[in-house]
Amino acid sequence: MPKAPRLTAKQASLLRADLAQSGWGVESVEALLGPVAAAALQRELRAPALRVVRRALAAGAGDVAGYKVAALTALFMLGEPVGAAALETALPRTGVTGALAIGLVVPTQSASGEQRYAPAVDLRPHEAEDAHGSVRWWVASDLGELVTGQALAPDHVLGIGRAGLTLAALTPRKPVETALDLGVGCGIQTLYLLRYVRQVVATDISTRALEFTAFNVALAGVDSARVQLRQGNLLEPVAGQRFDLIVSNPPFVITPPSVRQAGLPLMEYRDAGGPILPALVRGLEDHLNPDGVAVMLGNWEHREGSSWRTSVNQWIGKSLDAWIIQREVQDPVEYAAMWLRDGGLTPERSGVAFENALAAWQEDFDSRQVSGVGMGYLVFHAPGGVVEPWRVLEEVPTSGQGALGEHVAQVIAAHEALRGLDDAQVAALKLRTASGLSKEEALTPTPVPTAPVIRQAEGFGRVIAVGMPEVALLSASDEGLLTVAQIAAAVASLTSEDPAAVLADMVVATRTFAHAGMVTIV
Repeated sequence: MPKAPRLTAKQASLLRADLAQSGWGVESVEALLGPVAAAALQRELRAPALRVVRRALAAGAGDVAGYKVAALTALFMLGEPVGAAALETALPRTGVTGALAIGLVVPTQSASGEQRYAPAVDLRPHEAEDAHGSVRWWVASDLGELVTGQALAPDHVLGIGRAGLTLAALTPRKPVETALDLGVGCGIQTLYLLRYVRQVVATDISTRALEFTAFNVALAGVDSARVQLRQGNLLEPVAGQRFDLIVSNPPFVITPPSVRQAGLPLMEYRDAGGPILPALVRGLEDHLNPDGVAVMLGNWEHREGSSWRTSVNQWIGKSLDAWIIQREVQDPVEYAAMWLRDGGLTPERSGVAFENALAAWQEDFDSRQVSGVGMGYLVFHAPGGVVEPWRVLEEVPTSGQGALGEHVAQVIAAHEALRGLDDAQVAALKLRTASGLSKEEALTPTPVPTAPVIRQAEGFGRVIAVGMPEVALLSASDEGLLTVAQIAAAVASLTSEDPAAVLADMVVATRTFAHAGMVTIV
Protein backbone atom coordinates (compact mmCIF):
# COMPACT_ATOMS: atom_id res chain seq x y z
CA MET A 1 0.00 0.00 0.00
CA PRO A 2 1.11 3.60 -0.51
CA LYS A 3 2.29 5.49 2.54
CA ALA A 4 -0.32 7.40 4.50
CA PRO A 5 -0.69 11.01 3.30
CA ARG A 6 1.03 13.81 5.18
CA LEU A 7 0.41 17.55 5.31
CA THR A 8 2.37 20.58 6.36
CA ALA A 9 0.33 23.46 7.76
CA LYS A 10 0.65 25.32 4.46
CA GLN A 11 -0.34 22.29 2.38
CA ALA A 12 -3.35 21.73 4.64
CA SER A 13 -4.46 25.33 4.22
CA LEU A 14 -4.18 25.20 0.41
CA LEU A 15 -5.90 21.83 0.08
CA ARG A 16 -8.71 22.86 2.44
CA ALA A 17 -9.27 26.03 0.40
CA ASP A 18 -9.34 24.02 -2.83
CA LEU A 19 -11.88 21.53 -1.48
CA ALA A 20 -14.08 24.24 0.02
CA GLN A 21 -14.10 26.21 -3.21
CA SER A 22 -14.86 23.09 -5.27
CA GLY A 23 -18.27 22.68 -3.66
CA TRP A 24 -17.55 18.97 -3.26
CA GLY A 25 -19.97 17.87 -0.57
CA VAL A 26 -22.49 15.18 0.20
CA GLU A 27 -25.34 16.94 -1.59
CA SER A 28 -23.30 17.84 -4.67
CA VAL A 29 -22.16 14.22 -5.05
CA GLU A 30 -25.74 12.97 -4.74
CA ALA A 31 -26.92 15.57 -7.26
CA LEU A 32 -24.17 14.55 -9.69
CA LEU A 33 -24.81 10.82 -9.44
CA GLY A 34 -28.59 10.93 -9.26
CA PRO A 35 -30.72 8.63 -7.10
CA VAL A 36 -30.17 5.43 -9.07
CA ALA A 37 -26.36 5.55 -9.27
CA ALA A 38 -26.09 6.87 -5.69
CA ALA A 39 -28.22 4.01 -4.39
CA ALA A 40 -26.18 1.51 -6.39
CA LEU A 41 -22.96 2.87 -4.89
CA GLN A 42 -24.41 2.39 -1.41
CA ARG A 43 -24.84 -1.26 -2.38
CA GLU A 44 -21.17 -1.35 -3.48
CA LEU A 45 -22.03 -1.32 -7.19
CA ARG A 46 -19.58 1.14 -8.74
CA ALA A 47 -20.38 0.88 -12.47
CA PRO A 48 -23.46 3.15 -12.56
CA ALA A 49 -21.60 5.94 -10.73
CA LEU A 50 -18.56 5.54 -13.00
CA ARG A 51 -20.79 5.91 -16.04
CA VAL A 52 -22.15 9.21 -14.69
CA VAL A 53 -18.78 10.77 -13.80
CA ARG A 54 -17.14 9.68 -17.05
CA ARG A 55 -19.93 11.37 -18.97
CA ALA A 56 -19.53 14.55 -16.90
CA LEU A 57 -15.75 14.62 -17.42
CA ALA A 58 -16.08 13.97 -21.12
CA ALA A 59 -18.38 17.00 -21.40
CA GLY A 60 -15.46 19.20 -20.34
CA ALA A 61 -15.09 22.06 -17.89
CA GLY A 62 -17.79 24.34 -19.28
CA ASP A 63 -19.62 23.90 -15.98
CA VAL A 64 -16.56 24.38 -13.77
CA ALA A 65 -18.33 23.59 -10.49
CA GLY A 66 -19.88 20.39 -11.82
CA TYR A 67 -16.60 19.41 -13.48
CA LYS A 68 -14.72 19.77 -10.18
CA VAL A 69 -17.23 17.64 -8.30
CA ALA A 70 -17.09 15.01 -11.05
CA ALA A 71 -13.29 14.93 -11.07
CA LEU A 72 -12.95 14.62 -7.28
CA THR A 73 -15.72 12.02 -7.05
CA ALA A 74 -14.25 9.98 -9.89
CA LEU A 75 -10.74 10.08 -8.48
CA PHE A 76 -11.13 9.72 -4.74
CA MET A 77 -14.46 7.94 -4.28
CA LEU A 78 -14.56 5.69 -7.33
CA GLY A 79 -10.84 5.13 -7.96
CA GLU A 80 -10.96 6.42 -11.55
CA PRO A 81 -7.61 7.91 -12.70
CA VAL A 82 -7.85 11.45 -14.10
CA GLY A 83 -5.61 13.58 -16.28
CA ALA A 84 -3.45 16.47 -15.13
CA ALA A 85 -5.91 19.04 -16.45
CA ALA A 86 -8.77 17.64 -14.39
CA LEU A 87 -6.64 17.51 -11.25
CA GLU A 88 -5.35 21.06 -11.74
CA THR A 89 -8.90 22.32 -12.31
CA ALA A 90 -10.29 20.59 -9.23
CA LEU A 91 -7.37 21.49 -6.94
CA PRO A 92 -5.85 24.68 -8.40
CA ARG A 93 -3.83 25.73 -5.33
CA THR A 94 -2.56 22.24 -4.60
CA GLY A 95 -2.09 21.13 -8.19
CA VAL A 96 -0.53 17.92 -9.44
CA THR A 97 2.77 18.65 -7.75
CA GLY A 98 1.14 19.23 -4.37
CA ALA A 99 -1.14 16.21 -4.64
CA LEU A 100 1.88 14.00 -5.38
CA ALA A 101 3.90 15.51 -2.53
CA ILE A 102 1.09 15.04 -0.02
CA GLY A 103 0.49 11.45 -1.10
CA LEU A 104 -3.02 11.90 -2.46
CA VAL A 105 -2.28 10.47 -5.90
CA VAL A 106 0.23 8.29 -7.74
CA PRO A 107 1.19 8.59 -11.44
CA THR A 108 -0.08 6.01 -13.87
CA GLN A 109 -0.77 5.69 -17.59
CA SER A 110 -3.89 5.01 -19.60
CA ALA A 111 -4.06 2.18 -22.13
CA SER A 112 -3.10 4.69 -24.82
CA GLY A 113 -0.06 5.86 -22.87
CA GLU A 114 -1.54 9.14 -21.61
CA GLN A 115 -0.18 10.39 -18.25
CA ARG A 116 -2.86 10.10 -15.59
CA TYR A 117 -3.11 10.15 -11.81
CA ALA A 118 -4.69 7.43 -9.70
CA PRO A 119 -5.81 7.81 -6.08
CA ALA A 120 -3.45 6.78 -3.30
CA VAL A 121 -6.21 7.23 -0.71
CA ASP A 122 -9.96 7.26 -0.39
CA LEU A 123 -11.05 10.85 0.27
CA ARG A 124 -14.65 11.92 0.61
CA PRO A 125 -16.81 14.69 2.08
CA HIS A 126 -18.64 14.22 5.35
CA GLU A 127 -21.05 16.67 6.93
CA ALA A 128 -22.36 17.08 10.45
CA GLU A 129 -24.65 19.42 12.34
CA ASP A 130 -24.79 20.09 16.07
CA ALA A 131 -25.31 22.89 18.57
CA HIS A 132 -22.33 24.74 17.08
CA GLY A 133 -23.83 24.68 13.59
CA SER A 134 -22.97 22.71 10.47
CA VAL A 135 -19.53 21.58 9.35
CA ARG A 136 -18.05 19.86 6.32
CA TRP A 137 -14.95 17.70 6.55
CA TRP A 138 -13.03 15.76 3.93
CA VAL A 139 -11.88 12.48 5.46
CA ALA A 140 -9.11 10.27 4.09
CA SER A 141 -8.66 6.54 4.62
CA ASP A 142 -7.23 3.58 2.74
CA LEU A 143 -8.76 2.53 -0.57
CA GLY A 144 -11.37 -0.20 -0.13
CA GLU A 145 -11.79 -3.41 -2.08
CA LEU A 146 -14.51 -1.77 -4.20
CA VAL A 147 -11.69 0.20 -5.87
CA THR A 148 -8.73 -2.16 -5.46
CA GLY A 149 -10.59 -5.40 -6.17
CA GLN A 150 -8.47 -7.07 -3.49
CA ALA A 151 -8.86 -8.22 0.10
CA LEU A 152 -8.00 -5.61 2.70
CA ALA A 153 -4.47 -5.45 4.07
CA PRO A 154 -3.94 -6.29 7.76
CA ASP A 155 -3.08 -2.63 8.55
CA HIS A 156 -5.94 -1.24 6.46
CA VAL A 157 -7.34 2.03 7.85
CA LEU A 158 -11.10 1.99 7.50
CA GLY A 159 -13.00 5.07 6.39
CA ILE A 160 -16.27 6.40 7.71
CA GLY A 161 -18.60 3.44 8.05
CA ARG A 162 -21.95 2.68 9.57
CA ALA A 163 -20.41 1.60 12.88
CA GLY A 164 -18.40 4.81 13.20
CA LEU A 165 -21.44 6.97 12.50
CA THR A 166 -23.47 4.93 14.99
CA LEU A 167 -20.87 5.58 17.69
CA ALA A 168 -20.75 9.29 16.90
CA ALA A 169 -24.55 9.51 17.14
CA LEU A 170 -24.58 7.51 20.41
CA THR A 171 -22.04 9.75 22.18
CA PRO A 172 -23.41 12.51 24.46
CA ARG A 173 -22.26 15.95 23.28
CA LYS A 174 -22.02 17.75 26.58
CA PRO A 175 -19.00 20.15 26.58
CA VAL A 176 -16.19 18.66 28.68
CA GLU A 177 -12.48 19.26 29.18
CA THR A 178 -10.93 15.94 28.21
CA ALA A 179 -11.81 12.95 26.04
CA LEU A 180 -10.13 9.74 24.91
CA ASP A 181 -10.72 8.30 21.44
CA LEU A 182 -9.51 4.72 21.92
CA GLY A 183 -8.78 2.98 18.62
CA VAL A 184 -8.95 6.16 16.59
CA GLY A 185 -8.83 4.65 13.07
CA CYS A 186 -9.18 7.41 10.50
CA GLY A 187 -10.09 9.93 13.21
CA ILE A 188 -13.79 10.52 12.59
CA GLN A 189 -14.67 10.26 16.30
CA THR A 190 -11.88 12.70 17.14
CA LEU A 191 -13.26 15.21 14.64
CA TYR A 192 -16.68 14.96 16.28
CA LEU A 193 -15.17 15.19 19.79
CA LEU A 194 -13.25 18.35 18.94
CA ARG A 195 -16.58 20.09 18.39
CA TYR A 196 -17.28 20.10 22.14
CA VAL A 197 -14.16 18.79 23.95
CA ARG A 198 -11.22 21.06 24.74
CA GLN A 199 -8.48 18.38 24.68
CA VAL A 200 -8.59 14.97 22.96
CA VAL A 201 -6.15 12.08 23.31
CA ALA A 202 -6.41 9.68 20.36
CA THR A 203 -4.76 6.26 20.54
CA ASP A 204 -4.33 3.30 18.23
CA ILE A 205 -2.10 0.27 17.95
CA SER A 206 -1.70 1.15 14.27
CA THR A 207 0.87 3.78 13.35
CA ARG A 208 -0.83 4.06 9.97
CA ALA A 209 -4.16 4.92 11.62
CA LEU A 210 -2.52 7.67 13.64
CA GLU A 211 -0.97 9.09 10.45
CA PHE A 212 -4.37 9.20 8.76
CA THR A 213 -5.87 10.86 11.84
CA ALA A 214 -3.12 13.49 11.83
CA PHE A 215 -3.87 14.18 8.15
CA ASN A 216 -7.63 14.47 8.70
CA VAL A 217 -7.27 16.71 11.75
CA ALA A 218 -4.89 18.99 9.86
CA LEU A 219 -7.18 19.11 6.82
CA ALA A 220 -10.10 20.03 9.10
CA GLY A 221 -8.14 23.07 10.27
CA VAL A 222 -8.14 22.08 13.93
CA ASP A 223 -5.45 23.46 16.25
CA SER A 224 -3.05 20.52 16.54
CA ALA A 225 -2.30 21.46 20.17
CA ARG A 226 -5.80 20.22 21.08
CA VAL A 227 -5.04 16.67 19.93
CA GLN A 228 -2.47 14.22 21.27
CA LEU A 229 -1.82 11.13 19.15
CA ARG A 230 -0.38 8.11 20.97
CA GLN A 231 0.56 4.70 19.63
CA GLY A 232 -0.10 1.67 21.79
CA ASN A 233 -2.47 -1.14 22.75
CA LEU A 234 -5.86 -0.27 24.23
CA LEU A 235 -5.46 1.64 27.53
CA GLU A 236 -1.68 1.29 27.79
CA PRO A 237 -0.90 4.70 26.21
CA VAL A 238 -3.01 6.50 28.84
CA ALA A 239 -1.80 4.72 31.99
CA GLY A 240 -2.53 6.88 35.02
CA GLN A 241 -4.79 9.31 33.12
CA ARG A 242 -8.48 9.96 33.59
CA PHE A 243 -10.97 11.53 31.20
CA ASP A 244 -14.41 13.09 31.23
CA LEU A 245 -15.42 11.09 28.16
CA ILE A 246 -14.14 7.92 26.49
CA VAL A 247 -15.36 6.71 23.10
CA SER A 248 -14.27 3.56 21.35
CA ASN A 249 -15.14 1.34 18.43
CA PRO A 250 -12.64 -1.31 19.57
CA PRO A 251 -11.42 -4.38 17.66
CA PHE A 252 -14.12 -6.56 19.17
CA VAL A 253 -14.60 -9.14 16.41
CA ILE A 254 -14.40 -12.70 17.74
CA THR A 255 -12.07 -14.40 15.27
CA PRO A 256 -10.83 -17.85 16.36
CA PRO A 257 -7.12 -18.77 15.87
CA SER A 258 -8.20 -21.59 13.55
CA VAL A 259 -9.52 -19.01 11.08
CA ARG A 260 -6.07 -17.45 10.99
CA GLN A 261 -4.64 -20.84 10.20
CA ALA A 262 -7.18 -21.11 7.37
CA GLY A 263 -5.66 -18.02 5.79
CA LEU A 264 -7.50 -14.96 7.16
CA PRO A 265 -4.95 -12.37 8.40
CA LEU A 266 -5.30 -10.37 11.61
CA MET A 267 -7.13 -7.14 10.72
CA GLU A 268 -5.87 -4.38 13.02
CA TYR A 269 -8.99 -2.24 12.69
CA ARG A 270 -11.32 -4.99 13.96
CA ASP A 271 -9.32 -7.87 15.55
CA ALA A 272 -6.99 -8.04 18.50
CA GLY A 273 -5.95 -11.69 18.22
CA GLY A 274 -8.30 -12.66 21.05
CA PRO A 275 -11.19 -11.38 23.19
CA ILE A 276 -10.42 -7.82 24.32
CA LEU A 277 -13.68 -6.44 25.66
CA PRO A 278 -13.52 -8.14 29.10
CA ALA A 279 -10.16 -6.55 30.00
CA LEU A 280 -10.94 -3.25 28.28
CA VAL A 281 -14.27 -2.80 30.04
CA ARG A 282 -12.79 -3.78 33.37
CA GLY A 283 -10.06 -1.15 32.98
CA LEU A 284 -12.39 1.76 32.30
CA GLU A 285 -13.05 2.56 35.95
CA ASP A 286 -9.39 3.56 36.34
CA HIS A 287 -9.67 6.08 33.51
CA LEU A 288 -12.93 7.95 34.08
CA ASN A 289 -13.22 11.14 36.11
CA PRO A 290 -16.18 11.42 38.51
CA ASP A 291 -19.35 11.84 36.40
CA GLY A 292 -17.31 10.67 33.38
CA VAL A 293 -18.98 8.65 30.63
CA ALA A 294 -17.64 5.91 28.34
CA VAL A 295 -19.47 4.83 25.19
CA MET A 296 -18.44 1.97 22.92
CA LEU A 297 -19.64 -0.63 20.48
CA GLY A 298 -19.12 -4.32 21.05
CA ASN A 299 -20.34 -7.88 20.76
CA TRP A 300 -20.54 -10.92 22.99
CA GLU A 301 -21.15 -14.62 22.64
CA HIS A 302 -24.36 -16.41 23.45
CA ARG A 303 -23.58 -19.87 24.77
CA GLU A 304 -26.00 -22.70 25.25
CA GLY A 305 -27.11 -23.04 28.87
CA SER A 306 -25.98 -19.58 30.02
CA SER A 307 -27.12 -15.98 29.80
CA TRP A 308 -25.20 -13.32 27.89
CA ARG A 309 -26.11 -10.89 30.68
CA THR A 310 -24.26 -12.96 33.26
CA SER A 311 -21.04 -13.08 31.24
CA VAL A 312 -21.07 -9.42 30.20
CA ASN A 313 -21.89 -8.28 33.74
CA GLN A 314 -18.68 -9.95 34.91
CA TRP A 315 -16.64 -7.61 32.71
CA ILE A 316 -17.81 -4.44 34.45
CA GLY A 317 -15.71 -2.76 37.13
CA LYS A 318 -17.33 -2.72 40.56
CA SER A 319 -17.56 1.06 40.81
CA LEU A 320 -19.16 1.82 37.44
CA ASP A 321 -22.76 2.33 36.46
CA ALA A 322 -23.44 0.30 33.32
CA TRP A 323 -26.06 0.24 30.60
CA ILE A 324 -25.61 -2.56 28.06
CA ILE A 325 -27.99 -2.53 25.09
CA GLN A 326 -28.16 -5.58 22.84
CA ARG A 327 -29.44 -4.41 19.45
CA GLU A 328 -29.41 -7.70 17.53
CA VAL A 329 -28.25 -11.30 17.64
CA GLN A 330 -26.65 -13.02 14.66
CA ASP A 331 -26.46 -16.75 14.21
CA PRO A 332 -22.93 -18.20 13.95
CA VAL A 333 -22.94 -18.56 10.16
CA GLU A 334 -24.32 -15.06 9.60
CA TYR A 335 -21.72 -13.56 11.94
CA ALA A 336 -18.73 -15.38 10.45
CA ALA A 337 -19.77 -14.71 6.85
CA MET A 338 -20.29 -11.02 7.54
CA TRP A 339 -16.77 -10.51 8.89
CA LEU A 340 -15.17 -12.63 6.18
CA ARG A 341 -16.82 -10.40 3.59
CA ASP A 342 -15.82 -7.32 5.56
CA GLY A 343 -12.17 -8.28 5.12
CA GLY A 344 -12.61 -8.81 1.40
CA LEU A 345 -12.88 -12.62 1.44
CA THR A 346 -15.99 -13.53 -0.54
CA PRO A 347 -17.38 -16.78 -1.98
CA GLU A 348 -17.57 -15.11 -5.40
CA ARG A 349 -13.91 -14.07 -5.47
CA SER A 350 -12.25 -16.56 -3.12
CA GLY A 351 -14.47 -19.64 -3.15
CA VAL A 352 -12.24 -22.29 -1.54
CA ALA A 353 -10.55 -19.87 0.86
CA PHE A 354 -13.92 -18.49 1.95
CA GLU A 355 -15.37 -21.96 2.55
CA ASN A 356 -12.30 -23.10 4.54
CA ALA A 357 -12.33 -19.99 6.74
CA LEU A 358 -16.09 -20.25 7.31
CA ALA A 359 -15.77 -23.94 8.25
CA ALA A 360 -12.96 -23.17 10.72
CA TRP A 361 -15.03 -20.41 12.31
CA GLN A 362 -18.04 -22.69 12.68
CA GLU A 363 -16.03 -25.55 14.13
CA ASP A 364 -14.69 -23.22 16.81
CA PHE A 365 -18.15 -21.90 17.68
CA ASP A 366 -19.57 -25.44 17.77
CA SER A 367 -16.77 -26.67 20.07
CA ARG A 368 -17.55 -23.88 22.57
CA GLN A 369 -21.35 -24.18 22.21
CA VAL A 370 -21.72 -20.67 20.81
CA SER A 371 -25.28 -20.36 19.56
CA GLY A 372 -25.14 -16.73 18.47
CA VAL A 373 -23.36 -13.40 18.84
CA GLY A 374 -25.02 -10.36 20.36
CA MET A 375 -24.13 -6.93 19.03
CA GLY A 376 -24.85 -3.60 20.63
CA TYR A 377 -23.82 -0.64 22.74
CA LEU A 378 -21.99 -0.35 26.04
CA VAL A 379 -22.45 2.80 28.13
CA PHE A 380 -20.65 3.38 31.42
CA HIS A 381 -20.82 6.17 34.00
CA ALA A 382 -18.51 6.89 36.93
CA PRO A 383 -20.58 8.15 39.85
CA GLY A 384 -19.02 10.56 42.31
CA GLY A 385 -18.41 9.18 45.78
CA VAL A 386 -19.03 5.71 47.13
CA VAL A 387 -22.49 4.64 46.01
CA GLU A 388 -24.20 1.50 44.80
CA PRO A 389 -23.79 1.43 41.00
CA TRP A 390 -26.82 0.80 38.81
CA ARG A 391 -26.79 -1.87 36.12
CA VAL A 392 -29.16 -2.34 33.20
CA LEU A 393 -28.52 -5.07 30.63
CA GLU A 394 -31.37 -5.22 28.15
CA GLU A 395 -32.41 -6.07 24.60
CA VAL A 396 -33.69 -3.12 22.56
CA PRO A 397 -34.14 -3.95 18.87
CA THR A 398 -36.23 -0.86 18.05
CA SER A 399 -34.97 2.54 16.91
CA GLY A 400 -36.44 6.01 17.15
CA GLN A 401 -35.67 9.16 15.24
CA GLY A 402 -32.64 11.38 15.74
CA ALA A 403 -29.23 10.93 17.34
CA LEU A 404 -29.06 8.86 20.50
CA GLY A 405 -26.42 10.95 22.30
CA GLU A 406 -28.91 13.28 23.94
CA HIS A 407 -31.06 10.30 24.91
CA VAL A 408 -28.07 8.55 26.51
CA ALA A 409 -27.25 11.68 28.54
CA GLN A 410 -30.88 11.98 29.62
CA VAL A 411 -31.08 8.37 30.79
CA ILE A 412 -27.85 8.69 32.78
CA ALA A 413 -29.19 11.87 34.40
CA ALA A 414 -32.44 10.08 35.28
CA HIS A 415 -30.57 7.23 36.97
CA GLU A 416 -28.48 9.77 38.88
CA ALA A 417 -31.62 11.54 40.08
CA LEU A 418 -33.24 8.25 41.14
CA ARG A 419 -30.12 6.76 42.72
CA GLY A 420 -30.85 5.53 46.23
CA LEU A 421 -34.40 6.94 46.38
CA ASP A 422 -37.01 4.82 48.14
CA ASP A 423 -40.60 4.65 46.94
CA ALA A 424 -41.73 7.54 49.16
CA GLN A 425 -39.01 9.78 47.76
CA VAL A 426 -39.90 8.82 44.19
CA ALA A 427 -43.54 9.65 44.97
CA ALA A 428 -42.45 13.18 45.96
CA LEU A 429 -40.81 13.84 42.57
CA LYS A 430 -42.20 16.08 39.84
CA LEU A 431 -41.90 14.78 36.28
CA ARG A 432 -42.12 16.32 32.83
CA THR A 433 -43.35 14.20 29.95
CA ALA A 434 -40.93 13.98 27.01
CA SER A 435 -41.93 15.07 23.54
CA GLY A 436 -42.70 12.58 20.79
CA LEU A 437 -44.89 10.18 22.81
CA SER A 438 -48.13 8.77 21.45
CA LYS A 439 -50.77 6.51 22.97
CA GLU A 440 -52.06 3.71 20.74
CA GLU A 441 -54.89 1.25 21.25
CA ALA A 442 -56.21 -1.71 19.27
CA LEU A 443 -58.77 -0.49 16.74
CA THR A 444 -60.65 -3.79 16.46
CA PRO A 445 -61.82 -6.26 19.10
CA THR A 446 -59.43 -9.12 19.78
CA PRO A 447 -59.97 -12.51 21.49
CA VAL A 448 -57.48 -11.46 24.16
CA PRO A 449 -57.84 -7.87 25.42
CA THR A 450 -54.87 -5.77 24.35
CA ALA A 451 -53.49 -3.09 26.66
CA PRO A 452 -52.83 0.33 25.16
CA VAL A 453 -49.20 1.18 24.52
CA ILE A 454 -47.08 4.30 24.68
CA ARG A 455 -44.88 4.65 21.62
CA GLN A 456 -41.72 6.75 21.69
CA ALA A 457 -40.76 8.58 18.49
CA GLU A 458 -37.27 9.49 19.70
CA GLY A 459 -34.55 7.64 21.61
CA PHE A 460 -34.86 3.91 21.07
CA GLY A 461 -38.44 4.11 19.87
CA ARG A 462 -39.64 1.94 22.73
CA VAL A 463 -43.18 0.63 22.95
CA ILE A 464 -44.42 0.14 26.52
CA ALA A 465 -47.75 -1.45 27.47
CA VAL A 466 -49.61 0.73 29.96
CA GLY A 467 -52.69 0.78 32.11
CA MET A 468 -54.83 3.67 33.26
CA PRO A 469 -52.47 4.83 36.07
CA GLU A 470 -49.48 5.03 33.72
CA VAL A 471 -51.46 6.97 31.09
CA ALA A 472 -52.70 9.37 33.75
CA LEU A 473 -49.16 9.88 35.06
CA LEU A 474 -47.86 10.88 31.62
CA SER A 475 -50.89 13.07 30.86
CA ALA A 476 -50.73 14.97 34.14
CA SER A 477 -46.95 15.50 33.92
CA ASP A 478 -47.01 17.56 30.73
CA GLU A 479 -46.03 20.74 32.59
CA GLY A 480 -44.03 19.24 35.48
CA LEU A 481 -46.14 20.96 38.17
CA LEU A 482 -47.49 17.99 40.16
CA THR A 483 -45.73 15.31 42.18
CA VAL A 484 -46.28 11.64 41.47
CA ALA A 485 -48.15 11.36 44.79
CA GLN A 486 -50.46 14.25 43.91
CA ILE A 487 -51.31 12.70 40.54
CA ALA A 488 -51.93 9.31 42.17
CA ALA A 489 -54.24 10.83 44.78
CA ALA A 490 -56.26 12.65 42.12
CA VAL A 491 -56.62 9.51 39.99
CA ALA A 492 -57.64 7.39 43.00
CA SER A 493 -60.26 9.99 43.96
CA LEU A 494 -61.76 10.05 40.47
CA THR A 495 -61.79 6.28 39.96
CA SER A 496 -62.42 5.03 43.52
CA GLU A 497 -59.35 2.82 43.12
CA ASP A 498 -57.20 1.93 46.13
CA PRO A 499 -54.92 5.01 46.61
CA ALA A 500 -51.99 2.89 47.78
CA ALA A 501 -52.24 0.60 44.75
CA VAL A 502 -52.46 3.53 42.31
CA LEU A 503 -49.45 5.19 43.91
CA ALA A 504 -47.44 1.96 43.83
CA ASP A 505 -48.18 1.53 40.11
CA MET A 506 -47.12 5.11 39.41
CA VAL A 507 -43.87 4.78 41.36
CA VAL A 508 -42.94 1.71 39.31
CA ALA A 509 -43.95 3.53 36.13
CA THR A 510 -41.80 6.52 37.07
CA ARG A 511 -38.70 4.37 37.19
CA THR A 512 -39.63 2.62 33.92
CA PHE A 513 -40.44 5.84 32.06
CA ALA A 514 -37.33 7.60 33.36
CA HIS A 515 -35.06 4.84 32.08
CA ALA A 516 -36.86 4.88 28.73
CA GLY A 517 -36.41 8.65 28.45
CA MET A 518 -40.17 9.16 28.38
CA VAL A 519 -40.07 11.53 31.35
CA THR A 520 -37.49 13.83 32.87
CA ILE A 521 -37.26 14.64 36.56
CA VAL A 522 -37.90 18.31 37.26
